[in-house]
Amino acid sequence: MDNCIFCKIAAGTIPSKLIYEDADLIAFHDINPAAPVHLLIVPRAHIDTLAGCDDRQTAMLGKMLLLAPKLAQEHGCGYVAGAGETATGGFKTLVNTGPDGGQEVYHLHMHVIGGSRPWRGQR
Repeated sequence: MDNCIFCKIAAGTIPSKLIYEDADLIAFHDINPAAPVHLLIVPRAHIDTLAGCDDRQTAMLGKMLLLAPKLAQEHGCGYVAGAGETATGGFKTLVNTGPDGGQEVYHLHMHVIGGSRPWRGQR
């Protein structure tokens, strides 16, 4: 898509703080972070919304979900819970879909948000 900012980032024509890339996905720091850690995982292929996905995107969606905890861990907000230990850390994943879902950029993307409970007090 010619006017899509995420397509331009994936193509390398707009700079970003890239932290991951492969043939299917890119990940980078959000330019307007809502938390100490705020990453975006974006498919290279242009898909407007999560609602626009079908069975053809199953593997890519699974890959996005599995990448989230890896990136969260690398950026200091992984989740650790061992036998007999208190769980620590953690992160939140979010996919906004459509105008009522808060979507601002119409290219499917997943937010990975973490730090010291940046959403505390919000419901």
